[in-house]
Amino acid sequence: MKERKVVCLCEDISEDEIRDAIRLGFDDIETLKRYTGATTGPCQGKFCLLHLLRILAAEKGLKMDEMRITTARPPNRPVLIGALAGESK
Repeated sequence: MKERKVVCLCEDISEDEIRDAIRLGFDDIETLKRYTGATTGPCQGKFCLLHLLRILAAEKGLKMDEMRITTARPPNRPVLIGALAGESK
């Protein structure tokens, strides 16, 4: 039985799924992220982005310092936690 290597714990994405997506043509970090959902879970890529980049670099024959990364985007304006929970002011 083949061992399943999980890359993104939040979204349960395996290394094989990442490699398959790259072979389908999602071969830059932004399209790979959008296609697989990797780095979009609660950790927002804190635990999986480097693994994703390592796999992508290996598949494309690039060095890690040649890889582009995505840009973290904070919310447009701050929102109170209570507002997200449905509490009124």
